[in-house]
Amino acid sequence: MTLSDNDIRAVRARAQLLDARAADVLAVARSIAAIQAQSSPAARLAFRVRSRGSTAADIDASRAVARTWLMRKTLHLVPAEDLRWLNRLFGPRNAQAGQGRRRQLGLTDDLCERALEHLHALLPGKSLTRQQIVEGLAGNGIALDAKSQAPAHLLAYAANRGLICRGPDDGSEPTYVLLDEWITEETSPDDPHTELARRYLTAYGIATTDDFAAWSGLPLGLCRKAFDALDLVRAGAGSALAETDLTAPACPPRLLGAFDTYLLGYRDRDLLLDPDHAKRVNSGGGMIAPTVLVDGRIAGTWHTKRTAKRTSVVIEPFATLSPSAIVGLESEVDDYGRFLGEAAALVI
Repeated sequence: MTLSDNDIRAVRARAQLLDARAADVLAVARSIAAIQAQSSPAARLAFRVRSRGSTAADIDASRAVARTWLMRKTLHLVPAEDLRWLNRLFGPRNAQAGQGRRRQLGLTDDLCERALEHLHALLPGKSLTRQQIVEGLAGNGIALDAKSQAPAHLLAYAANRGLICRGPDDGSEPTYVLLDEWITEETSPDDPHTELARRYLTAYGIATTDDFAAWSGLPLGLCRKAFDALDLVRAGAGSALAETDLTAPACPPRLLGAFDTYLLGYRDRDLLLDPDHAKRVNSGGGMIAPTVLVDGRIAGTWHTKRTAKRTSVVIEPFATLSPSAIVGLESEVDDYGRFLGEAAALVI
């Protein structure tokens, strides 16, 4: 089917829940497949812009979602019910890929196995910070340099092995819990690769196998096989699930947080972000700035300035914004303030 660039952007934005928000945290997580979550504040904002009436506290308190290392060896938030099968899909790959770095840090296979045994005894009924875990392991004869990367890599390994996942944040500090204690229900698809491809296309609307490979980190051959197992239709230069409605209204103005999944799902972002402005969004080192979305296209970046009396949401547009876009962004700023429980004002 022939689609204009505007059509494709509209279908993608709707798939991302950016035109009509979902009811709650779990509904967002189920629709978006996985939300990048190495930054807790950014992950909260990904839920904010896609849900109605949720607050940062709702997301922090939800046991319906879980966070662990999955696609591209990166922390993601997913429905808790899906974490086990996703971990079985990505955990062994991630653990193997990290073996060389673990050895550089002195994390031998023997030490890792002993650490896992002690973690299993240390964590029941608890959510512990990294420092508390380092101290607990030291008490059992496993000494790690808390200032090195060794603790982080050990915890990622334990998560990839299916022992632990991230728990609730303790202030600004993440905690870790036993996976068996966090998850009470689980799904188990017959073909995990095909199911992942289906969820990916549900979340990203129109995409290619190259896009899926870039998002998932899986080999291109596996991605092609997974797409081939689905009932797809051609849509522009990509594919969509056969049940996808390829007509959608233009997306309202939105404020996307850092690392937003809308930009992370495609190998080629030119349709969403003018290459002339790409470095203002991605300045290097894997950082993706908070962005302003107008008609499904990145129209600027934003940041906050806080005082005792209010929070200013400062927008730096790439070009002059239309009056209607400004009205929409004022509404977004109001919702941002509600979400965080603080007064917020738009500054352009």
